[in-house]
Amino acid sequence: MDIILLERVEKLGGIGDVVSVKDGYARNYLLPNKKALRANEANKKVFEANRARIESDNADRRGVAQTESKDVEGKSVILIRASSNSGQLYGSVSVRDIAEALVAEGAKVNKAMIVLERPIKTVGIFDVKVSLHPEVSVGVKVNVARSPDEAAQQAAGVDVMAALFDADTAGFTEAYDPNAEPGEIPADLLEEPTEEAAEDEA
Repeated sequence: MDIILLERVEKLGGIGDVVSVKDGYARNYLLPNKKALRANEANKKVFEANRARIESDNADRRGVAQTESKDVEGKSVILIRASSNSGQLYGSVSVRDIAEALVAEGAKVNKAMIVLERPIKTVGIFDVKVSLHPEVSVGVKVNVARSPDEAAQQAAGVDVMAALFDADTAGFTEAYDPNAEPGEIPADLLEEPTEEAAEDEA
């Protein structure tokens, strides 16, 4: 389907561009969210007649977003989640979780602005993009940990899961006698023969 963009859409184009997209993408996302119009002759005339106002409105929204971006850019939020010993979360962190944490920190965002390339399913620190406007994006850090202490360690640069793994494997070293025959029991594990056993043998 050919459409006229009413705002910049990443990987598609800018205001006024006529582009071809899959029908489902247009019907389910671009058209209902007023990001585009069908590219027929009537809509092209309407767009051209209103182009100056559309561009002016977009510039106003972009200015507001740039102002608000200062309250969001570089923010770091902590999300405490239960996980297995390997760091796999029981469930995943959603865009709603991140949006709510940012709002609690005073940022003016909603879940539609959070751009997650893939769900967060492990503990760790993740860089997440927040799109305040089609032309204004900032980055935030999401610190997913099992406790506030672990979150603080991760923020200080400690790989909590690697440290935990090292602690689990420490102390499991086996004593090794280079002079022992293969399969021989180490001398310090053998019991000293008692006097009664020695007499029996005699």
